Amino acid sequence: MSQTDAAPASQAARRAAADTAPPLAAGTIRAVRGGGRWLAVAMAVASMTSVQVGVSLAVPVIHDYGPLSTSSLRLCWAAVLLCLFVRPPLHRFSAAQWRAALVLGAAMAAMSLAFFVAIARLSQHLTVALEFCGPLLVAALGVRGWRALAWPLMAAVGIVLLVWGDAQASHGADPVGIAYALLAAAGWGVYIVMMKKVGHGFPGLQGLAVSLLAAAVLSLPFAVLETGPALFPWWQLLLTAGLAILVPLVPYVLEILALRRLPAAAFGVLMSLEPAIGAVSGWLILGQGMALGQMLGVALVVAASVGVIRAGLSIPPR
Repeated sequence: MSQTDAAPASQAARRAAADTAPPLAAGTIRAVRGGGRWLAVAMAVASMTSVQVGVSLAVPVIHDYGPLSTSSLRLCWAAVLLCLFVRPPLHRFSAAQWRAALVLGAAMAAMSLAFFVAIARLSQHLTVALEFCGPLLVAALGVRGWRALAWPLMAAVGIVLLVWGDAQASHGADPVGIAYALLAAAGWGVYIVMMKKVGHGFPGLQGLAVSLLAAAVLSLPFAVLETGPALFPWWQLLLTAGLAILVPLVPYVLEILALRRLPAAAFGVLMSLEPAIGAVSGWLILGQGMALGQMLGVALVVAASVGVIRAGLSIPPR
């Protein structure tokens, strides 16, 4: 048989073998998809863990150098690294795109600066729970029906238990810290609203990169106001570079990959675990224990978040 005759024969044999081979079992397909979902769950949990571990590790740096400069330098490092990776064409953006990016950047700066000031004055479990009120309230306002108000009320009861527990401790619950944590919550709420607009108005990660750059520029005057005209210590620069990798670069990458494999509602349920992860991180790294009532408070905040999500909306990431 010639080579020209053998080629069609071999192709026909392969087609016949493919026709007689058993089809891929539906269970195998479900197993592959299920494996992808479990990987997404692991990514989401790793993202929240990276955020809360980064917060815990930032507390000593905040105490040594100040919350405003530490927060601003972290934003600067994150903006530089992300812009180098994304390379957004800054000269091609329209005025409307720049306005949206600046508003989102301002929300990022306010959220980050206020949160770091709060974490310097409050325990991590209380600060994270208070800040989580921002996305929780945004989600609750989007759910129709008076029954949806039960979830914010449940979260409020949980936060009262957390505040009461800290107030009973020797250091007390700093009212200034509580105010800054609520300001961070408001910043997270604006972030959620604007992130959706920026996400639709920019391709890829360009909007995030530009907004992060705006946040870094807007936060720098506060850092200079805190440290004075002197240059930032090189050790603080090194530490904040590491913090920028933990928050927000690694979480953003993990969240994007997870959202490609999970429904938004399922991802929102996972996000509701962040106050609990923050409490565990504060306990393990900072030695911030909780009384039984405060543990119940964290559980109520998590339950309220899950209830809002099951009612129809998800809580987006930071």
